[in-house]
Amino acid sequence: MQTRRDVFQAIADPTRRAILALLAVQALSLNAVAENFNISRPAVSKHVKVLTECGLIVIKQQGRERYCEAQLDRLSEVSAWVEQYRQFWESKLDTLAIYLEKLKKDRKDANN
Repeated sequence: MQTRRDVFQAIADPTRRAILALLAVQALSLNAVAENFNISRPAVSKHVKVLTECGLIVIKQQGRERYCEAQLDRLSEVSAWVEQYRQFWESKLDTLAIYLEKLKKDRKDANN
């Protein structure tokens, strides 16, 4: 049994992010995906394989063509991870704002 890749591995690569952006708009055949990149078709296939293993796309057979379709709900893992850091930095920035207001008040009081 193959270990499922981590969704963070998929978005770490700019080509894979670009593939996801394309597929977020519409499902495309593997050939249509490859036509959007200045890399070899085998290279595009490797990126598609990683995205498939991460569960971010599915491949569906339609006649002789294989179509890639985005499954972006897995990106919620990334959103949740980023959210914890957003909350951390908002808290730090709120504390900084309070400190700066106190400094401003102290300077004003010192000048009076």
